[in-house]
Amino acid sequence: MAEENKRLFIGTSIGDEKQYLNLKLANRHGLIAGATGTGKTVSLQILTEGFSKAGVPVFCADVKGDLSGLGAPGVRKDFLTKRAEKIGLGEYPFAACPTVFWDLYGEKGHPIRTTMNDMGSLLLSSLLDLNDTQEGVLNIAFRVAREEKMPVLDMKDLRTLLIHIGERHKEMKMKYGNVSQSSIGAIQRRLLVLEDEGGDFFFGEPALDIMDFMRTTYDGSGFVNILAADKLMQSPKLYATFLVWLLNELFEVMPEVGDPDKPKMVFFFDEAHLLFDDAPRALIQKVEQVVRLIRSKGVGIYFVTQNPQDVPDSVSGQLGNRVQHALRAFTPRERKAVRVAAETFRQNPDLDTVTTIMELGVGEALVSTLEEKGRPSMVQHTLVRPPASRLGPLTPEERAAIIEKSPVAGKYDTLVDRNSAHEMILKRSEERAETRAEIEAMEAKAKPKGRKRQTAGQAFFKSMMRSLGTNIARAIAKAIFGGRR
Repeated sequence: MAEENKRLFIGTSIGDEKQYLNLKLANRHGLIAGATGTGKTVSLQILTEGFSKAGVPVFCADVKGDLSGLGAPGVRKDFLTKRAEKIGLGEYPFAACPTVFWDLYGEKGHPIRTTMNDMGSLLLSSLLDLNDTQEGVLNIAFRVAREEKMPVLDMKDLRTLLIHIGERHKEMKMKYGNVSQSSIGAIQRRLLVLEDEGGDFFFGEPALDIMDFMRTTYDGSGFVNILAADKLMQSPKLYATFLVWLLNELFEVMPEVGDPDKPKMVFFFDEAHLLFDDAPRALIQKVEQVVRLIRSKGVGIYFVTQNPQDVPDSVSGQLGNRVQHALRAFTPRERKAVRVAAETFRQNPDLDTVTTIMELGVGEALVSTLEEKGRPSMVQHTLVRPPASRLGPLTPEERAAIIEKSPVAGKYDTLVDRNSAHEMILKRSEERAETRAEIEAMEAKAKPKGRKRQTAGQAFFKSMMRSLGTNIARAIAKAIFGGRR
């Protein structure tokens, strides 16, 4: 690999030192942080362009729609030209990235779906924050589905399955343990919250083949997969569910590769705080585990958020490459956040990191990346390079044209609702009802003909006579045996 292709150009420091991201160490993960309007999106954009040009597929969540501009060449503007000249970039070509648009709701891109079976009971339990008893009931439900060969694909499958094992709770208790109605009710309520946020869009078929995220073009450029997340941000539970599933899926599917010359894939997760806010401890542990181990699969994960403290320390410690934009400090808590952010960098004796963070302008950042031996470089006040793709969103027509020519066009766009647990359980219920009806009909036919149905008065008279007969017999026995029975 040529030297210029071994690293990505980020920008130039105030001291005229070029700042690069080493591709060989890009799978050591990273963080882009800063207040709203300070340039995080542009930093994400230029890194995405660099990875794509180097042949690395990229996935990124587009919260505001701005990242869709990666799919179109940029337009020459004075402030871009001045920045390019100032950092020594000079003339640079405007170019689009090969782009695939995705959308969990299927409105602004190809749908992304997975099945309940693929999600699995353990991960689903963590996402729903179930206690041990409820998790046990969910495990039983999935076990029964496997043993009885009932695919659990979407939310209605799981809901119906839970009702089904609740009706068979006596049978379940003998074989697997107690299945309480209260636990089933608690799980159903958690599923209802997820469903209200759009979970019924995410769970179903055709399920995503994760390898479709890892495509390259004929000339070796990596495709940029952009998830339309503006609507998804309104459903934080679903967003977190999707991100955790995606990380887990990558971890399960990707082979071990150690530290390759460049990542096999890079993920940018915007609004990272949504992944951790009010998240159950089990879920954070799962994210921490995947982030720690997935780099050996050649996958780099970059979190994008306003404040570095949005990412738990257990995860933040794994993020070796950092781009810190301006933070504002008007309150004691915000000033503390600035100090914490400054302490995450390898200090530069020529730079007051705390003061600089608060004084950074738009398009400026503190940059520290991993050097050859994995040691962080000294933090540098850096002017970030301008992007080659468009600043700002595509028009709906431009987006539609790219979707139509997509390499996965037609593969995921039509929902498939095949025979699965919901339909199988309903069919069995119908068959049992038909069987009962047939038995009742046969019993009715077997009764002697001409036998008339007794009236309520007749039934009362017969009961009274039986009672009288019993009393008379008792009186006779008492007279004969002297009160002994």
